Amino acid sequence: MTQPNYTLWGTPHSFFTGKARSYLLKKRIPFRELMPSAERFAAEVAPSVGHVVMPVLECPSGEYVQDTSAIIDHCEAEHRENSLHPEGQVQGVIAHFLDAFGSNYLAPLAMHYRWTYRAEQEEFLQAEFARAAPLSLSYDMRLAAARDMMDQFAGFLDPLGVTPEVIPAMEESYVELLAALDAHLRIYPYLLGGRPSRADFGMLAPLYAHLARDPVPGLLMKTIAPAVARWTERMNTQEIVDCEYQCLGEDYLPNDQVPASLEPVLELAFAHWGPGIAADIQEYNGWLEANSPSSGTIISADGGRHVHPFLGTIEYPWRNVTMRRACHVHSIWQLQRAQNAAAQVTEDATLRLDAMLKRTGGKDLFALKTNHPIERCDNVLVTA
Repeated sequence: MTQPNYTLWGTPHSFFTGKARSYLLKKRIPFRELMPSAERFAAEVAPSVGHVVMPVLECPSGEYVQDTSAIIDHCEAEHRENSLHPEGQVQGVIAHFLDAFGSNYLAPLAMHYRWTYRAEQEEFLQAEFARAAPLSLSYDMRLAAARDMMDQFAGFLDPLGVTPEVIPAMEESYVELLAALDAHLRIYPYLLGGRPSRADFGMLAPLYAHLARDPVPGLLMKTIAPAVARWTERMNTQEIVDCEYQCLGEDYLPNDQVPASLEPVLELAFAHWGPGIAADIQEYNGWLEANSPSSGTIISADGGRHVHPFLGTIEYPWRNVTMRRACHVHSIWQLQRAQNAAAQVTEDATLRLDAMLKRTGGKDLFALKTNHPIERCDNVLVTA
């Protein structure tokens, strides 16, 4: 690689840093990675983006880009060579959908495996979180700071809906998803064929930093879904195809095809996420009705700036249990990106997309509508 032009601010254990890092590697964009323990993060980076958050991409121009979707959008526009978004319209819709599904639906499950099993992996997690503490502190002090950060993150389980009553259903759903992904990844190196896309990067966010690296879920993945474990390794190398897939080529499937082996994954994604995202949208529409916000209004329960804002508490039936959690606005925003892509396809692609959504049970989910679109402005979600 040539001299790095970009800086990725993040950590190895960070959910979304793993997504951005993988994208930059596969895109072959030279970068260096720095941790927020460096003094400049608190002095310059966090104030510039308005949040203490990871990852942040620092560009050669000095611009800071926050949020992995924005990072990918920015780099695809700036570096049009080696595109990592398929030209096929149906493939593009599915890439956006699986990006949204992985980045949002799987987040509570990833947090569950990290924090419900905290005692079994305490030393590993302390060492990881200590990396983000200020380097000026002694290592013992950094470990103490790590424990404080860990307590804070573990406190997110309840708002995410991770309770003893639903944990068995969550774990069953995860095993189902791993089985479907493993079957697909025995045939193809990536979700849409021989080349990675947003689908892979979005799914990698939970499946790498938490579910592949942390000891308890990492052992589970390696034991029951070795092809998925191998994919998480592949997603962290520059190479596009490795020796297992020599005959496949390094591109998406021709003629805008979505691999047949991916359809079971889509079926599970639509079935697992459908009830929750419908409840999110219903709560958001209720917030709109109660507040009558003008264009540009920050969307959050308290009106404050939040990277992943919550609204009110939602409740809905899911896999024979009742899920109770905070409404997750970021999920709606990312689903809208997939819906917007679907709305722009040509007539022929629409027929093929509709047929696939009908086969996989996704038509109702794609038909969900908000009463007002969501935009991202100045690193927060606002009403359009």
